Amino acid sequence: MAPDPLTPGGRRRWLTEVRAKSTPVDDPERLTTHSRTVHDVVGQIEARVAAAGVLATEPAFWSRVRTAALLHDTGKVAEGFQQQLQPGGELWGQRHEVLSLAYVDLFARAAGWSDEDRLVIATLVATHHRALHSSSSGVAGGKPPLAQTYNARTRWDEAFTSTPLPGGAQVQVTRGLHQELVAWLAGFLKVDPPFATPGEATLADRARMLLEQVLAAWQLPAKEHQGLLAVLAQGALTLADHAGSAHEHLQTHMPLSADYLDHFPHTPYPHQRQAAAVDGHLVLIAPTGSGKTEAGLAWAARQLTTMPGLPRLVWTLPYRASLNAARERFRHSLVPAPGDQQADIGLLHGTIAHTLLTQALEDDCAAAHSAGRREPTVDQARRARARAGAMRLFAQRLRVATPHQLLRGAIAGPAYSSVLLEQTNSLFVLDELHAYEPETFGRLCAAMGLWERLGSRIAVLSATLAPPMITLIDESVTQRVACHRAPQGTSPVRHRLIVDENPLAGPESLERLRIWLRQGHSVLAVANTVATAQGLFDELADEARAADPSDPHAALLLHSRFKNRDRAAIEKNLLTRHPERRTGDPAGRGGLTVATQTVEVSLQLDFDRGAVELAPVEAVAQRAGRVNRRGRHPDGPVEFRVHHTPGPRPYDAGAVDAAWQALNTLIEEGTDTLSEQDIDRLLALAYETKWGKEWAEAARHARDAFASGFLTFTDPFHDRSEFAQALSEQFNSVEVLHRDDAAEYAQLTAGGRSEHYLLAAGLLIPLRYSQLPTYHGQYDRRLGVHVIDGEYDETTGLKPPQEPETIL
Repeated sequence: MAPDPLTPGGRRRWLTEVRAKSTPVDDPERLTTHSRTVHDVVGQIEARVAAAGVLATEPAFWSRVRTAALLHDTGKVAEGFQQQLQPGGELWGQRHEVLSLAYVDLFARAAGWSDEDRLVIATLVATHHRALHSSSSGVAGGKPPLAQTYNARTRWDEAFTSTPLPGGAQVQVTRGLHQELVAWLAGFLKVDPPFATPGEATLADRARMLLEQVLAAWQLPAKEHQGLLAVLAQGALTLADHAGSAHEHLQTHMPLSADYLDHFPHTPYPHQRQAAAVDGHLVLIAPTGSGKTEAGLAWAARQLTTMPGLPRLVWTLPYRASLNAARERFRHSLVPAPGDQQADIGLLHGTIAHTLLTQALEDDCAAAHSAGRREPTVDQARRARARAGAMRLFAQRLRVATPHQLLRGAIAGPAYSSVLLEQTNSLFVLDELHAYEPETFGRLCAAMGLWERLGSRIAVLSATLAPPMITLIDESVTQRVACHRAPQGTSPVRHRLIVDENPLAGPESLERLRIWLRQGHSVLAVANTVATAQGLFDELADEARAADPSDPHAALLLHSRFKNRDRAAIEKNLLTRHPERRTGDPAGRGGLTVATQTVEVSLQLDFDRGAVELAPVEAVAQRAGRVNRRGRHPDGPVEFRVHHTPGPRPYDAGAVDAAWQALNTLIEEGTDTLSEQDIDRLLALAYETKWGKEWAEAARHARDAFASGFLTFTDPFHDRSEFAQALSEQFNSVEVLHRDDAAEYAQLTAGGRSEHYLLAAGLLIPLRYSQLPTYHGQYDRRLGVHVIDGEYDETTGLKPPQEPETIL
């Protein structure tokens, strides 16, 4: 550092003038304010997470994170960084966190840190924006890691001491400013200020030496336990940094009260009391309409009283189409914070969360620039809003999500380690776990093992959980899993099962559906593919509307290829039009609903008659659960038809064949109902087949492969961004934007309010990753989302792509 303490304007820069951020533009946040804020937010995170799970093995965990939080941005004192933050300032070109390492080294001896303290704190400071090394495969999927940016060719004195410029050298850290910063930090840390003496190493030398030690320490694979702790510490620091930058306080209010069961409006079922008495992991099997959701909430309420800190509750559902309905249900039925009208429930839309986390990760060292000039007002404001939106996702204590969004935490790195940390000391309710194919089921079992290591607890809820599934869950965790079933007879006999060889879309079947509509019945028709559902709707909608011309919702179509906001509106109309039957309701309530498997979970619907395409046993049972849901129909058990299909899509052919065989065996045995006992029999028949044994083997293989390929942290600070693409492809799931909505999406994601991001999520359409080419999908880097073409209608959704004509 040099004695000349002059800025380019010819006057001294005081510590009170040193900025941490470029926003707000009129009065940017100061470095000391930001550092103190981030340090304080670590305390909020510690209050949430406590010393749960693996964290209990490292008593110094939180003290190291707090120290790193104080020091993480000290490198922003550099003159190059400060000038970069000015409107029109030149891009500095250096990483502020590398210069911050000099202050870590300076205070290590003064504060009496151990070598391990020094290494961990330095690692957290160095990696809160960038990876240290390229991926273990040698591929750098994201931004250049620090090992690539700083190496033997780096001119350290020019970078961090005195930088040559056309108009003369720029002193990066002047002596007076350095002494002010050291004194401030020493006061905060309650140690004597370690002022440099003549002949000691420069800040540039200290940064170089400590970075070299950090790079060397993490170049070779670490022990799994050590690597996991390091990633969690990184997650704590990045979460604190982003929450502090966004000025977002982590909520302490839990919308689920610990005495939840005491406030039931009716006497709880036995299985609900059993769930509420479990202290630890739970598997609950109970019929649709028997209060499974309430049982899961009662279980979670019990855990809140026996876990440390402030646990979060994450409620997962298999389909994105179910998230909005579940969130609305919780918002209206759980306890709002004082002064609020509704409970504040988080909604983790995958694409939006991914985009926000990626944008929030960016910092002023790598801001966009044009022709060598900074563009402060647009780019900096975008990052500030992204941080606010991203941290909103972390603020609530109760969230609704798909498991795919949670498993992104396995990618780790600065963008996702916070996601992983938030899975520590949490409660996971996996609702309708049966709905996943064996590969995804296995990956979730692998995640359960990790969640248990993180001090979290898991509940699995389903009406249809086959014995091999229960076995896989139990062997994937080390602690006891309590398995409870609702007693036989919990639900009355509701259906007369008919197995039909004719396709659902065939003339005979269509005519039967028309007759039901003319008779005034409310009719549910469930198809396996979007194209079939759209075709059925086109055939039958006019008949339903003619039967009740005064009802604007006489005919409704629901599938996964709607924009989120359109689907939410359809779900709302469905729930209003077809609620659970009450005593005294007329025998026929009219109306048509055509749907795909999106109707199987979370929606509390009730129809007079049902006809569905053949699907795996679990899906057939779930579809039946939407017909005469609580057995209150005045006709008694009502007709429920299962139609054979010409092809298995989108299901595995073996699963569909096993279901058909099981259904026919049930009929041959003289059973034409679908009671709980009948469903258990169907599951046993299906999973005793060759297909069932292959299913269990595939799930077990997927579990083990995912655990070894993703849920390992032996290279915690190597770039793992390539994992994000691999994970998306393995889940074959992506949210896309229709090209016609690109302008509105851009406007919303550039808006100043964090809730605009959820509005932007309303424009997204779930799609299979493999279908992107058929809709000419292209990734738009500016928007952070795939953009597609195609025909879209708010009533019928995204049309399947037209098949090209064959020219003979």
